[in-house]
Amino acid sequence: MSSQEERAARFKALHEGDPFVIPNPWDAGSARVLESLGFQALATTSSGFAFTLGRLDGNVTLDEVAAHVASLAGAVEVPISVDLENGFGPEPRDAVRAVTRVAEAGAVGGSIEDWDPDGHLYELQHAAERVAAAVEAVSGFGWPFMLTARAENHIRGHPDLDDTIARLQAFEAAGADVLYAPGLASVDEIRQVCAAVSKPVNVLASWGLTVAEIFEAGAQRISVGGSLTWSAVQALAGAAVAIRDIGSFDGLGDGSRVRDWLG
Repeated sequence: MSSQEERAARFKALHEGDPFVIPNPWDAGSARVLESLGFQALATTSSGFAFTLGRLDGNVTLDEVAAHVASLAGAVEVPISVDLENGFGPEPRDAVRAVTRVAEAGAVGGSIEDWDPDGHLYELQHAAERVAAAVEAVSGFGWPFMLTARAENHIRGHPDLDDTIARLQAFEAAGADVLYAPGLASVDEIRQVCAAVSKPVNVLASWGLTVAEIFEAGAQRISVGGSLTWSAVQALAGAAVAIRDIGSFDGLGDGSRVRDWLG
């Protein structure tokens, strides 16, 4: 297996080269498939991982996430970044604990968001302090941990682009390596965000936008969140409903490609 330092160096280099897609597996098997399809890095999905435990998003523990990361890191050679939600606590020390735990588990990147599960965005200064604390922590690892800072406005009922940009600029000033505002819905919004900051920007894939359009607008990285998980779950449900309702097994897969993907 590649050393963590080697993976970290490769992940950092990806952010300095051509734009890339970083898809989101939900377990070790899906990670192996995505790696075999040629993707150069992977990011966890909090909602997809929660689903594997039979839970909704936001209902897993840091211990469970760390075990999940260890499973992925042991299954693939590519770099892994981790969706750390709000850092599993509101204080800067919580963000520090979160990035440290997943780094110990094998991750070489992770994201911290500015949304509290209690239902509010953190005040800007406090949000930036959380990012700064995480940045300071990862600077002591001895290898580059790519810290992504997320502004959650657009997926939390506050689609204020000016505030989103102000937050991302504050996170950049706090030392974040990558900036991310999930929920940007147009090329124009993506272009405005990318023009307002100098660090690499991650964009969440959106129906109606193509990879080429997102990259042309200035994004360095595209992730898909839980969407691949839901694609798989919808296929499962569709095949199961066909069995239940019409007695058809036509929707079942045959596993013929598994050796190609996992061999």
